[in-house]
Amino acid sequence: MEAEAGASRLRTTPRSLRFALQKLRGSFVDDTHNGRCYLEQILSMDTRIVARILAAVAISITAVAAEPQPARFDVPMRDSAKAEELAKQFAALSPRVDPSEAKLLADYAYATVAQLRQEYRMFGTPIFNNFLVYHGLKKRGYCYQWTEDLLLALDTLKLKTLELHWGEAHAGTWMENNCVVVTAKTQPFDRGMILDCWRHFGHLRWNLVPSDEDRYYENRKYAEMVRTRAASKARQGNDHVAFQTRVTR
Repeated sequence: MEAEAGASRLRTTPRSLRFALQKLRGSFVDDTHNGRCYLEQILSMDTRIVARILAAVAISITAVAAEPQPARFDVPMRDSAKAEELAKQFAALSPRVDPSEAKLLADYAYATVAQLRQEYRMFGTPIFNNFLVYHGLKKRGYCYQWTEDLLLALDTLKLKTLELHWGEAHAGTWMENNCVVVTAKTQPFDRGMILDCWRHFGHLRWNLVPSDEDRYYENRKYAEMVRTRAASKARQGNDHVAFQTRVTR
């Protein structure tokens, strides 16, 4: 029974680590008298095998750490009712929308904006806040920065029945504003729901695209650039992890 359990655990181990463990297991010879491995054999293991084992373990740990982690968040109490209503609006975009996914997105949107509000600490009007960022008194806080951070955070949910888009109004002018637009899968942009927080002093506001006072258009190229840049930074961070592949005596 113990042997079968051990074999089952070995099969569920990442491939690189499983190979290393098999090497390690093959290097040990059981003592038929006392059931323990010979200490001399353990100490005389080829250092190259030890190096491979350590490298495999390090790679496996890094691979697990690089996988997207489940979203962890808390919706502020004062926003809980608004989040519930937003979830209903998401679900109403199309019969194909999964209600549980709609709720997840709504809750995470409110939680993320609350966190960004603490980080950005908007002061005065949105335009005055831009003035502070422009003169270096604040590091971030432009409308596109709010939208980038919100979009990338919501992307981690890996939505299946809803899609996230980049919306912009008055592009290239001093009146430009950016937002995230949520649609059902394959649904036209113009039927989506705007998620905006810059215009409302860091508080999430939402409404359908056609009902907004400004005319919003989708910018797929900019959304792709934001996502590509974030992925590149993540890869560069992983490349900085170094492994010791040689064992010195």
